[in-house]
Amino acid sequence: MVHESEYWQRWIAPLLAFLAADASDQQAWARKHDVRSVAVAEEVEFSLHLAEGMTDRGTFAPEALRDFRAVGRILGEMDLSRRSDRWADALTAGAGWDEVRALARRMLVAELGEWNLPLPRRVLSQHVYD
Repeated sequence: MVHESEYWQRWIAPLLAFLAADASDQQAWARKHDVRSVAVAEEVEFSLHLAEGMTDRGTFAPEALRDFRAVGRILGEMDLSRRSDRWADALTAGAGWDEVRALARRMLVAELGEWNLPLPRRVLSQHVYD
């Protein structure tokens, strides 16, 4: 059985670190790993689902879930789930990224006391959309 803290450590914290990073760091990481926009959208959707279940069980703060849902809404408005472009390029095109960064940083500070974490070694799941 997976403990709730493993969900946080394996899925949510790395994603938030990725979303909270400065734009230049995000772009460099995304280019290095050839991350596509749709992979970011899928990762957010999956992690949000985990966070909702954790909130129902009392192991994820309702305030953090509200922020996470706002991240999902912003990314949905950018319609990343339908884009096959590189995420590094989407970072310069989407007006909501500053708000996404601020929300991710707030969630990390609330949980860990800081937001500036190393970017994850794990690369987001990739699909071929070419």
